[in-house]
This record gives sequence, C-alpha cells and structure tokens, in this order.
Amino acid sequence: MKLLFDESLPPRLVELLSDIYPGSKHVHSEQLGAADDAALWAYAKANQFAIVSKDSDFAERSILESTPPKVVWIRLGNCSTAEIEQLLRSEYQTLRAFIEKDDEVCLLLGQR
Repeated sequence: MKLLFDESLPPRLVELLSDIYPGSKHVHSEQLGAADDAALWAYAKANQFAIVSKDSDFAERSILESTPPKVVWIRLGNCSTAEIEQLLRSEYQTLRAFIEKDDEVCLLLGQR
C-alpha cells in the first residue's frame, strides 16, 4: 500500500511512516511539486499510489473519474505533522481495507 502525499502535507511523513507504508512518496521527491492535479492523478494511477491530501480537489476528482487511484482525504484542519502521523497509524487497518475494496474511491479520515 503505497501513498503519494500531495503538497498540502509535510514531506517528512514519508520517513515517519515508512515502517507501515513502505514505498510511499511525497510529490516533491517525485519532482511533481508544481504539477497540476491531472498530472498527479496520472502519476498516481500509473505507479499504483493512493493519493493522500488535505484538500478536497482529489476527493472531488475521485467521484468524477473513479479509481484508480484511490484518494485518502485528511480532514484535520490545522494540525501538526505528529497528529497526521498518528491518524495514519491509528487508521492503518481502515486504510488497508479501503484500498482492497474495488467499489470505494475516497476515504475521509479525521473529521472534526
């Protein structure tokens, strides 16, 4: 289960979560920091990533274009990197089940 973290999330998450989400990347490490949403979508699809974002853009795109890729929408508002890390660790089983289901396109995590 590889995650592609978009610009709205800290690049440090890749390292912090490498033990449970191996192979994950941040858009900056893939030279996609300035890319538009369509380019990120295509990259995630071609490389079998699930997109993780705090923005609604990919959630909306997932409804229109379906999967792959899957989208994980982090709904924590202003928060620390540690809070995002903890959320993704605590929701590992939920995220894993979501990735394995063919009929689900977007997972919302951390609604406040």
